[in-house]
Amino acid sequence: MTKLNLKEITEGLLDTFLNAGQIAKEISIRGVKITIKSDRTPVTDGDLAVDKILKIKIKSLTPDIPIISEETVNLKVKNTYKTFWLLDPIDGTKDYISKKDEYTLNAALILDLKPVLGIIYAPAKNRLFYSYGKNLAFEINNGKKIVLDCKKKNNNEIIGLENSAGTPVEILDIYKKYKVTKKIKMSSSLKFCILASGEADIYAAMARASEWDIAAGHVILEHAGGSVTTHDEKKIFYGKKDFKNLPLLAKRSGNLSK
Repeated sequence: MTKLNLKEITEGLLDTFLNAGQIAKEISIRGVKITIKSDRTPVTDGDLAVDKILKIKIKSLTPDIPIISEETVNLKVKNTYKTFWLLDPIDGTKDYISKKDEYTLNAALILDLKPVLGIIYAPAKNRLFYSYGKNLAFEINNGKKIVLDCKKKNNNEIIGLENSAGTPVEILDIYKKYKVTKKIKMSSSLKFCILASGEADIYAAMARASEWDIAAGHVILEHAGGSVTTHDEKKIFYGKKDFKNLPLLAKRSGNLSK
């Protein structure tokens, strides 16, 4: 495989994300059509439309790199790839169905089992986040390009993010260890972007969800200056069995009070 131009690939996908996000919004407004998958989770016609749009563009940019998407992956087939795309066309599908605003479109490029490029778009919030290298993480918000550097926005609180479901005691113990003073419920991969933008400080989770739920956020946060590790601060690699996540610890900084 020839050397990839990550900047060129990323910037080549941004308009496609904006277009796919607009279509996702339009489908949400008129009401989604829901199918229940074999794992008993819902998939909508919005998920499938975004999946198709992103795949067509990605294949045109990187025709030799396989694409693994939540909506089409066959978990009965063992993954042997070390370089591949991970797609989650719409993360936060239940929010999307309910016409809430935290759902996201996600793509990440994995090279040698490590995430190197990530794009996350929150259409209902009009916030597009992306990164293709260390200190090269950005947000486009209402047409304005902002550098993401994890600089703390709220100096009066240490803010921990929680999944919308009940928070396990193990996670609450982690937040106590890091002296979290305020907890905010948030769904989808938007959590990683909120850490990268400095609007919150920490997010911890038990082993849940799948690699395509976190890969793009991992790239953006890490390249902005934060970290994404296991609870015992070991590195996270991708392409694991069934693409299942390990327990997760995402931090804006080593010192959450600054």
